[in-house]
Amino acid sequence: MSKQTLRTIGDDFPKEQARLRELLVGYREIGPVGRFGAMLIEEVLKRADHAVMAGDVVAMIRLYKEMQGFE
Repeated sequence: MSKQTLRTIGDDFPKEQARLRELLVGYREIGPVGRFGAMLIEEVLKRADHAVMAGDVVAMIRLYKEMQGFE
C-alpha cells in the first residue's frame, strides 16, 4: 500500500505566495510591459497576506485558487 501525502492549505498557501513573489520579480524586470501584471500580483499578495493574518481560511482557499492562475 502506498503512502499518500496529505496536502493542506496551511502547507500549500505559503508555497504559492512564495512562487508569486518570485514571479513578481520577473514581471518587474521586464519593465513597463510587465507593470500591469506586477500590479495584479501585488494586489493578490496583499489580500493573501491579509487573509493569513486574519486567519480567514475561506478567503485563503479562494485566493489560493486565484494565485494558481498566475504564470
